[in-house]
Amino acid sequence: MATNFASRSIFFSHSTKLFIFPFKPSSSHLPLSLPLRLTRTTCTLQQQQPQTTRNVIGILEERGLLDSITNDSLRSISSNTINAPLKVYCGFDPTAESLHLGNLLGLIVLSWFRRSGHNVVALIGGATARVGDPSGKSLERPELDVETLERNTAGIENTIRTILGRAQNPNLEEFNVNGNGNDSSVVVLNNYDWWKEFSLLDFLKRVGKYARVGSMMAKESVRKRLDSEQGMSYTEFTYQLLQGYDFLHLFQNEGVSVQIGGSDQWGNITAGTDLIRKILQVEGATATYGLTFPLLLKSDGTKFGKSEDGAIWLSPSYLSPYKFYQYFFSVPDADVIRFLKILTFLDIDEIVKLEEEMKKPGYVPNTAQRRLAEEVTRFVHGEDGLSEALRATEALRPGSETKLDWKTIEGIAEDVPSCSLAYDDVLNQSLVDLSVSSGLFDSKSAARRLLKQGGLYLNNSRVDGENKKIEAADIVDGKVLLLSAGKKNKVLVRIA
Repeated sequence: MATNFASRSIFFSHSTKLFIFPFKPSSSHLPLSLPLRLTRTTCTLQQQQPQTTRNVIGILEERGLLDSITNDSLRSISSNTINAPLKVYCGFDPTAESLHLGNLLGLIVLSWFRRSGHNVVALIGGATARVGDPSGKSLERPELDVETLERNTAGIENTIRTILGRAQNPNLEEFNVNGNGNDSSVVVLNNYDWWKEFSLLDFLKRVGKYARVGSMMAKESVRKRLDSEQGMSYTEFTYQLLQGYDFLHLFQNEGVSVQIGGSDQWGNITAGTDLIRKILQVEGATATYGLTFPLLLKSDGTKFGKSEDGAIWLSPSYLSPYKFYQYFFSVPDADVIRFLKILTFLDIDEIVKLEEEMKKPGYVPNTAQRRLAEEVTRFVHGEDGLSEALRATEALRPGSETKLDWKTIEGIAEDVPSCSLAYDDVLNQSLVDLSVSSGLFDSKSAARRLLKQGGLYLNNSRVDGENKKIEAADIVDGKVLLLSAGKKNKVLVRIA
């Protein structure tokens, strides 16, 4: 029997405002029990203030972060953030110890939902990673051992909590941050916690009987693999059912009604909405929704997220804030405005102004790239990480007036090639010879040629004389030298 809670509310006074927490009734006709949630409404003693938060779907669409949604009614229900905030989740399989740039859009879209007053859940695929998502893959993923999966899961959870913790919803600031300064509203779950109790018979009975093979084979990720020479294993074929059941579990137990993911996840997401509809016969206002965002691609259609050294990791232990910053600082002009829209939280008007400035004669090159690098680095690595990146950038800039010391150089040591040479082998050696023995140049002629062009630097100072020899005063703190060929090619020489 339906219960009416319309007249029951909790009132909480804070400063000059009155917060009302109305009880929401659960649906009595569904074969599940959704937990009651307290939602917050802010008003004065005279009247309730109007909701001014912009619709998150409109924001995503305006910024180029919306690819598809399963039902257009998601636009309207996402507007009611006061009385009925949505609960949204995105999944991350722990295939490595750190998330990479390809995962960043998922965190950004979750952050936009948070900023718009909704609640978010990050789901780590401790179980699904044992199977491997075939979406966008031409080969089956290699199997990971349990120890590796646990280590990867811990690393990814730490990254998610750190990054999403910085994306605090300013409207909920007083309620979500605990005494330690950590954001207690960041919810991170692991699907292994419920899959570890499943037997094969349980899976077939509770999930498999509702799946239709024809629909599963029609998914694009499946068709591509079936048509390939490698084919697809039964294990991978069931992945969409595992992800679909995750959505069902989160819907029933956590009140999650929206799943988001990259455009290559459309088949897996719709498998979840279909499964929920078939098992629970959910319709209307209590339905579930899926939303996809475009994959991170360059203007030429190639994947964005790999450097010459490999993946662009989000964890500072895998990729320093300096290198992360430099990657975005090097984005081509053709991509920078679009990336400012999808990878930062800058106001659209400010981005449009930057775009207009780029077309003017007096535009300083890389101004937009610098803003992009600063905003993305701040989001991923925080203010401390950004400061570290800026300090290293200045220290490594040829011609910089920044005085180098041993600590500054060692701080960027992992980001540049290095070698160790004996003190006696360095002192009084010609700079041209040292440039070759350190590996900066392949030949003396190449070193001399760049030196004559004014492109050879010792500790950020340009060297003009071909006969320059290394003096004791050139060895920074008696420990290191920094050689630069132009702006990008550098070698750190440690004195053994």
